[in-house]
Amino acid sequence: MRTLIAKLAPTKLALTKLALTKLTLTAAVLGCGLQFAAAETANIWVRADGSNFMPRIVDAFNKANKDQVKLDIIPNAEIIPKYGAAAAGGTAPDALSLDLIYTPSFAAAGQLEDITDWAKSLPYFASLSPAHVKTGTYKDRIYGLPFSADASVLIWNKKLFKQAGLDPEKGPANWAEIEADAEKVNALGGNIKGFYFSGNCGGCNIFTFTPLIWASGGDILSEDGSKATLDSPQLRGAIDLYRSMVKKDLVPAGAQTDTGANFFAAFAAGNIGISPSGAFAIGALNTQYPDVDYGVTFLPGKDGNWSSFAGGDNFVVTKGTKKLAVVKEFLDFAYSLEGQTILAKYGSLPVRGDIAKDALKELDPRYQIAAEAMAKGKTPYSVVFNDLINSANGPWTQMINEVFFGDDVDGAIANAQETMQSIIDQAPQK
Repeated sequence: MRTLIAKLAPTKLALTKLALTKLTLTAAVLGCGLQFAAAETANIWVRADGSNFMPRIVDAFNKANKDQVKLDIIPNAEIIPKYGAAAAGGTAPDALSLDLIYTPSFAAAGQLEDITDWAKSLPYFASLSPAHVKTGTYKDRIYGLPFSADASVLIWNKKLFKQAGLDPEKGPANWAEIEADAEKVNALGGNIKGFYFSGNCGGCNIFTFTPLIWASGGDILSEDGSKATLDSPQLRGAIDLYRSMVKKDLVPAGAQTDTGANFFAAFAAGNIGISPSGAFAIGALNTQYPDVDYGVTFLPGKDGNWSSFAGGDNFVVTKGTKKLAVVKEFLDFAYSLEGQTILAKYGSLPVRGDIAKDALKELDPRYQIAAEAMAKGKTPYSVVFNDLINSANGPWTQMINEVFFGDDVDGAIANAQETMQSIIDQAPQK
């Protein structure tokens, strides 16, 4: 037996050495694999409007994950042309928080990654802001998903309402109440006016004026953006409301030339009774103008009902990026309750309806009204939105100023209708 053991010992030792050698080789291979799986960094851009919340959510993501995000904040006026040039030249960021209205344009240009399968695989896809998802879709494929959000609402000055003998806790619920309440506030005299809007700002009025039309059953574009539909009773009725308030001197004279500079500032000064605005005004009033006591309600239709412009950004991915996995990881974090809470705390409404209340529960309850408005809000769909609406020389901007303050409403509407349709007909369609 001892002889047998002695004979087997060298063999056992050899097997042990062989096993150790295999373990060493395996460890070496695994080590190489770990090196190859090193952390990656994705570059993401955001416009300056997101400079309050975006750095915070990126910082939270970077602290919690091996993969990282490098954030660049681009001035609002520069981000669209800069991204277009970068995408065409092959130097674009991996992803971008893009004003949702421009998503169809970049999708049509072939500069965005098709993320349809990934988007529809998200367990909460059905809870994402429908207006954002619609603008993120081009030819039935998804190129953008909701990221940040704002909603248009109606705000009123409770102090002025009380002084005018109105119920300070009740905002206007239809067009007649808007005008009647504005008249009573206006009667206080001095530098107090009943109503304010930026009369020479296309973007402001697509945000706050069109919901009056939508809530009354009308629209300015067809659902797919292929037809201009300006000449409607609903548009004319909303125009008549504004013209009547202008004629009655309920609106400060400066509104006629305001290109948006006083869109929020006029109400914040404390001498305006009612103004259409956005959810951003809640945070701005609370932090910068704490002495203004105000209420928030929905933008109403002629006889009730309500609507809202769902604004904000879509999250889009540059076509061909090599960092898609990191981008997906970041967006998944942004959609978590932690991410949605960070966004809500620092200036964006939640874009996941199923957890919006939880994300907002520690904040001013007026945000809940804005979140409800956004969740049911609309966004016009067009691959040429800027040419139609936002351009200072575009048909929408020219029309609104003329119909609110000019003498030829019929001519202004007809001219805008014809020009808008011509621009649409020359553009690629959905």
